[in-house]
Amino acid sequence: MDILSSMRESCPLLVTRVEAQRITGGLVKARTLANLDCLGKGPSVKVKLGRIVAYSKDSFLEWLSERLQEAENV
Repeated sequence: MDILSSMRESCPLLVTRVEAQRITGGLVKARTLANLDCLGKGPSVKVKLGRIVAYSKDSFLEWLSERLQEAENV
């Protein structure tokens, strides 16, 4: 998908949950990422500074690409 290519170019090296929500246009909510992390289903590589959680760009985009599907007949 060229959407992911565009995201790869514009994403910072670390993507916070709030930034992930902004980057995806609200398709992925910050709270959803927090819940998925608790279940062990969020992006695999993450760091934490205080209360802020961020994902490596590659880990976040890989996680996102596994979940994106092209819409047909919408």
